[in-house]
Amino acid sequence: MTIAPTLEQYLTQRGIAYDLVRHAPTLSSMRTAQASHVPGRRLAKAVLVRKDAHYLLAVLAASRHLELDALSARLNHAVELASEQEIGSLFGDCSRGAVPALGTAYGLDVIVDDNLMAEPEIYFEGGDHATLVHMTGAQFTQATAGMMHGQFSRA
Repeated sequence: MTIAPTLEQYLTQRGIAYDLVRHAPTLSSMRTAQASHVPGRRLAKAVLVRKDAHYLLAVLAASRHLELDALSARLNHAVELASEQEIGSLFGDCSRGAVPALGTAYGLDVIVDDNLMAEPEIYFEGGDHATLVHMTGAQFTQATAGMMHGQFSRA
């Protein structure tokens, strides 16, 4: 069980405690939650969006849907989904579609949906489709300190 080297280095340098949870490979965040026996509201999924020539990682619960209009309103700027090619170029040590929720490890700005912040435990992709990073809500709060927050998802 491993995680992306960039993510592992980021967590280690900041002294953020975590453990790894192995799961059967899946192709969607909700299927990952089911395979891992984790409530979808505790599995943080990362969605890369483009804001002009810059990228931003929107992090929300797997059980929720990103509302691009609400995110654009929160940022006071229009955003659109990034392409698979753009994602691959930014997350080179991750499997396609297995983007970790801590985009700051990759030099990206991050915005976290408020719904995640009340959860006692958080899980997110470690960079492949078979490993989740698990941490307490307090550890996730520490890991996302200084990042933007807002309400930009719906059930």
